[in-house]
Amino acid sequence: MAELNPTPTLIQTFSGFNSKQSVGLLVATAAMVALLFGMWTWGKTPDYRVLYGNLSDRDGGAIIESLQQMNVPYKFAEGGGALLVPADQVHEVRLRMASQGLPKGSLAGFELMENQKFGTSQFLEQMNYQRALEGELARSVQTLASVQSARVHLAIPKPTVFVKEQQQPGASVVLTLHPGRTLDGSQISGIVHLISSSVPNMPAKNVTVVDQSGSLLSSVKEGTVGQMDATQISYVRQIEQAYINRIEAIIAPLIGANNVRAQVTADVDFAQTEQTAESYKPNQDPKESTLRSQQTTASTNGGNQNASGVPGALSNQPPVPATAPIVAPSSSVPAANGGGVTSSLKESTVNYEVDRTIRHTKLPVGSIKRLSVAVVLNNRTITDKNGKKSSKPLNDSEKEQITALVKDAMGFNVSRGDSLNVLNSAFNVEKETITPEEPFWKQPEMIALAKDLLKYLLITGIGLFLLFGVIRPAFRNFSAASAPTVASKTDNAVETAAQERSTAQNAAQQANNSYETNLEAAKKIAGQDPKIVASVVQGWVNSNE
Repeated sequence: MAELNPTPTLIQTFSGFNSKQSVGLLVATAAMVALLFGMWTWGKTPDYRVLYGNLSDRDGGAIIESLQQMNVPYKFAEGGGALLVPADQVHEVRLRMASQGLPKGSLAGFELMENQKFGTSQFLEQMNYQRALEGELARSVQTLASVQSARVHLAIPKPTVFVKEQQQPGASVVLTLHPGRTLDGSQISGIVHLISSSVPNMPAKNVTVVDQSGSLLSSVKEGTVGQMDATQISYVRQIEQAYINRIEAIIAPLIGANNVRAQVTADVDFAQTEQTAESYKPNQDPKESTLRSQQTTASTNGGNQNASGVPGALSNQPPVPATAPIVAPSSSVPAANGGGVTSSLKESTVNYEVDRTIRHTKLPVGSIKRLSVAVVLNNRTITDKNGKKSSKPLNDSEKEQITALVKDAMGFNVSRGDSLNVLNSAFNVEKETITPEEPFWKQPEMIALAKDLLKYLLITGIGLFLLFGVIRPAFRNFSAASAPTVASKTDNAVETAAQERSTAQNAAQQANNSYETNLEAAKKIAGQDPKIVASVVQGWVNSNE
């Protein structure tokens, strides 16, 4: 008889549990599965970071709709109202939102004019128009790459029919720049002209631009005395830096790029000056002068037959017969008719050109009034045969040559009052401090990787603890409690199988004994009566046919 396996199967083990043990085992298994699933879900949950904060309802709805289209999970922070997305997608989402022009901000533009109510007063209409104009201007300024947000305040005076009481409008712009970003002069000037061109009768000088720290970005207004604007200061710095580059570039090949230091102070004249001069030269010889104009007048009076003289009795007498005296009688009284008396008058006026010079001069703005230059030269480094380095000052000839080169490079002008000082001295060079690199385990990428590994190790440790510390001991306890019942059932099964096998053996033995008995009986009948056997064989043959 073959031996049966005494080890109980899993089905036999569960069948050996009573109802309380089965329920306890199922509850423990379900708790373990739920805990493992929760830990796996927690491990797969990403770390959320702030995408945007203090969003308006309009921008919030547009951003959420865009996030849903991009299949990016999101949630809102409790209490703060900030929109959170997975930490590894924050920068990508911000770039994609910026390409869509989001967030637009809570600024209201000309859409305020679309919902005008019937019966609105003129004052309210004017205020809505001003608010809409401020919002549109702020939106336009926010399109600049360096500007994070902007606010525009307009001061528009009331219109009046009196010319003397008319006032020009003004504007104030407050900019919030992105961290690490700045605006150059051309961008600030562009903002100023954008605002002034958008409001009628607003001059550029009435626009003030400041940043989030309160620093004035726009240029100083016209009429300010004693101050230079940002453009003029930048111009002076450019001139000084240009002279420094010239001096260092011409000296560096002689003593080395790190062995020369130069500083330049430029006195620049930004005054706008116009001069008009009128000069006259001394009088010249008329023959050498240029004739401008000449006028001559001549008149002659002589005797004639016309009545002349003083009217009276003498002049009314008839003429006396003509006589021809040898000597005309002299008379102190002039004849009334003027006969015999002749007078002439001649006048001449000559005008010569005056040698006059008129000179109108407009001096250029930003001319250099004076330059002050200081140059420091390092000593020469000499290496001897043994490889030892030593410092040696420059000789007088070398200093004179370098001074001459500097004068030519800066355009030294004595009449302008320029000054130059060249000093040769050993540089006090500090040893370079080698900054140790940050250990790899302090780098942000390694810290994030360590956090992820720690999270997964914690999940694995808890799972192993539940498996080997809770589930496995429970199975052992249940197996120990059900071992006697399973053993008794096994013994009964073995006994039953043995009994059935014995019965079968007896039946087979009986069948074998009956066959032998029948064979002996057939042999006896065939010997006693052969005809019976022949008839039986014949019946078998006929049945087979």
